[in-house]
Amino acid sequence: MKHKIKQLEKISRFGALATLTTLTTYLYGIKPGEDRGRRMKPFEETYIAHRGFFKNGTDHPENSMPAFQRAIARGFGIEMDVQMTTDGHLMVFHDENMKRMCGTNRKLWMSRFREVRQETLLDSGEHIPELQTVLNVIAGKVPLVLEIKPDGDWKKTAREVAKVMDQYHGIWCMESFHPLITAWFRFHRPYVLRGQLATNFFKDEEDQPRIAQFALSNLLFNFLARPDFISYNHKYFNQFSYRLIRKLFPVENFAWTIHTPEELTQARKHFQVFIFDGFDPTKS
Repeated sequence: MKHKIKQLEKISRFGALATLTTLTTYLYGIKPGEDRGRRMKPFEETYIAHRGFFKNGTDHPENSMPAFQRAIARGFGIEMDVQMTTDGHLMVFHDENMKRMCGTNRKLWMSRFREVRQETLLDSGEHIPELQTVLNVIAGKVPLVLEIKPDGDWKKTAREVAKVMDQYHGIWCMESFHPLITAWFRFHRPYVLRGQLATNFFKDEEDQPRIAQFALSNLLFNFLARPDFISYNHKYFNQFSYRLIRKLFPVENFAWTIHTPEELTQARKHFQVFIFDGFDPTKS
């Protein structure tokens, strides 16, 4: 009997150690970066217009020059997407495939610049702009949130974006769904504010392996990127790991994407920065 009790004690000690190790590893994995909240103030002080202050089906569609100009005129910050053509041009465009916005069934990152520049955004007559062209217009007038897309050679895209943004004189931060892109900026441009984009990948039914959905939804790669802020789908603010991060660590929280005044009211309870589209938040 005594022998069995000793065995149970050993098993219990091993179980407790294993649990403690697992918990410590988990908390280490989800921990964001050191608090740089003072540098986030400009993003808190305005609303961030998702892909510019746009309306598809008009002369100012998403990620177009008129949409960015309208955002600047209203004092809104700007969120926009950047990816690279096969010949190294950084373009401001969201989708991997140009079919939805341009009607051409071709991936931007597999296209050359001259091919991309021939496309127009819906029926607006506007072309897909280059990153530098957009930066020349923004020119530090409003805060900029730059999402770097992982399609194609993401390392080359990150390097080229960094080179361009090194010359930009304005308040900006980067973010990406790909933790390795965010981590690249941690190690190669540590002074740049960096953010981890995330959502509940199970509920959004993203086309990824289940293990990847689990890791990304729970922000388990934060140990690589140590992001200054988390940009989370506002609908899933109660996701377990994200809720725990907000309670334990002084991280900045971006809400994406707010579509109604009602969503904005709810998001104010959990987030500090608000990325919106489809309405004017100053009139809500």
